[in-house]
Amino acid sequence: MTLGPLMIDLTGTALTDEERTLLAHPLVGGVILFTRNYLDPPQLTALVQSIHALRTPRLLVAVDHEGGRVQRFRAGFSPLPAARRIGRQFDLQARAGLALAREMGWLMAAELAACGVDLSFAPCVDIDYGVSFITDRAFHSRPEAVSQLAGAYAHGMREAGMAATAKHFPGHGAVTADSHAQLPVDRRERADLDGDLMPYRRLIANGLPAVMVGHLLFPAVDAAPASFSRCWIGDVLRGELRFQGAVFADDLSMGGAVAYGGVLERAARALAAGCDMLPVCNDRAAVEQLLAGLTVTPAPASAVRLARLHGREHPDAQALRASARWREAQALLAACAAAPLLELDPTEP
Repeated sequence: MTLGPLMIDLTGTALTDEERTLLAHPLVGGVILFTRNYLDPPQLTALVQSIHALRTPRLLVAVDHEGGRVQRFRAGFSPLPAARRIGRQFDLQARAGLALAREMGWLMAAELAACGVDLSFAPCVDIDYGVSFITDRAFHSRPEAVSQLAGAYAHGMREAGMAATAKHFPGHGAVTADSHAQLPVDRRERADLDGDLMPYRRLIANGLPAVMVGHLLFPAVDAAPASFSRCWIGDVLRGELRFQGAVFADDLSMGGAVAYGGVLERAARALAAGCDMLPVCNDRAAVEQLLAGLTVTPAPASAVRLARLHGREHPDAQALRASARWREAQALLAACAAAPLLELDPTEP
C-alpha cells in the first residue's frame, strides 16, 4: 500500500479503534499531532510506534514544532527559541547567529526523532515585513538573512535525520489577515515577490525535501489561492524554481481555504494544482467525508516524494541526552535565554 494524500489528526494520547480504522484507509498517508496528543516523551514514543506499526510503508507522523509560541510538546522537550531570536543573534554576530540556527534545527529535530516523529513543519521562511500574524516566527526582515538562517536551520535538521519543510509558500509576510480565519490577499505584482521567493531558491538549490503552500491569494499572479493554484505550484515552484520534493497544502480546514467549496472540492482542487499531501485538522466529519467521497489514485511520483520524508534511524531519548552535541546545544540554549538583546526594529533594512 502506498501513502495516500491525506494527513489527519487524532483525538487523544493513544489510538482509538475508530482511528485505527481511519488510518488503515488507503487515502491516508500521514498523521499530524497536537498538544492534546502529548503527555511526555515515553507516551509520545509509544503513540508514534503504534501509528508506524499500522502500515507498510509506515504512515508519516508530523507536528508543528518550530519553537517560540509554536511548539506543541513542552514538558520533556527543550524550550526552543522563536526564529526572531535567532535572527537577532545573527544581527549581532552573523557567524554566531548561523551556528545558533543550525544547532536549534538539530536540537528540535533530534528530540522529535528520538520519539520517532518523522517531520516537523519547519523552518518558517516568511519575510518579516512587520505586518503579518507570523511575527516572531519569522527569522528576519531581510530575504538574504532569512535565506542564510533557514539554510543553516535545515542543515541542522538534516544532520538529525529529519527532512525540512519550508513554509508558507510563496510568502505570508506581507499580508495582515490570518489565514487560520480568512483568506489573505497580497496585491503585489509578480516582479515584487522575488524577495519572498529568495529563501525557497536557496533551499531548493541545496536539496530542500518539502514545501508547505499557504492559503494566500495573489490576484496579480493567479485567480486561485496558492494552495489551489497550478500557476504557483506547477509553473513557479516546480517550473521556475525546479523544486522536486513533496508539496504539502496548509490545513484544508483553515478559514483561508473554506471559501473555496466543500472539503471534497477543496481537496480535489489542491491535488489537481499539484499538492502531494493535504492536512485536514480538527474536523473529523470532514475527514470521514473525504475518505468516503474522494476519488483519486496517488501518482507514483507523489508516493515516492512522500516516502522519502520518513525519518532516519535515530538514538533514543536517553542516548540523545547523553551525547556531547545535545549537551552543547543545551549550553547554547541557556546562553540564548539568558543574554539580553537590543530590541531591533524588524522593518529596518
